[in-house]
Amino acid sequence: MNSLALDDAFHALSDRNRRSILALVRGGGRPVGEIASELALSQQVVSHHLKVLREAGLVSGTRDGTRHLYAVRVEGLAVGKAFFDDFWPERLTRLKHTIENAGAADG
Repeated sequence: MNSLALDDAFHALSDRNRRSILALVRGGGRPVGEIASELALSQQVVSHHLKVLREAGLVSGTRDGTRHLYAVRVEGLAVGKAFFDDFWPERLTRLKHTIENAGAADG
């Protein structure tokens, strides 16, 4: 796992506005002006947050004529998912042992 990519993703997601932007663009390409209007933020502020999200690999930008459209990069989110997925086997093993021990105690 690339720890630098993970740090960048978590830093980008630590800001509430960036999480809101990510939620807005998960359905497909959205222009800066539309995102700004939806969140009641200036276009300059949204552009700054999009830059952080883009540098962290969480969004991508494409051109549609004169507009830039931003959308979620699922590959970028995979870094965070992989980090949390590492916790599940340990937790599931502990749950299994707890259930098996509870069943043995009842028997």
